[in-house]
Amino acid sequence: MQDLEQARDAMRRFVAERDWAQFHAPKNLAMALCVEAAELLEHFQWLGEAESDALPEATLTEVAEEVADVQLYLIALADRLGVDILDAVTRKLEKNALKYPVATARGTATKYHHLPDPDGEVP
Repeated sequence: MQDLEQARDAMRRFVAERDWAQFHAPKNLAMALCVEAAELLEHFQWLGEAESDALPEATLTEVAEEVADVQLYLIALADRLGVDILDAVTRKLEKNALKYPVATARGTATKYHHLPDPDGEVP
């Protein structure tokens, strides 16, 4: 698969062939997305940072499948709601760049509303 449109079209075909659109209300897709995200998270539960960065091949294969499940539900939800994922991502990155300027956010995990302003004043 080359891009999101192809993935969306493949997902549409998959759902249509099984007559599953009737079950794909936005709330159901959002819940399924959360379930799949939790299944992804389960692979990392109780691991240290170094362990989570060096998964065994078998675990990495399982993680990749969960990543795919999350992405497929996200694509289906966006499709159902008419959200252009790439446009939404672009707009969100632009918004985040304003909230997290390099000069004050570089190297820190501080939430944007606790970052110092350009004059160094912390809210």
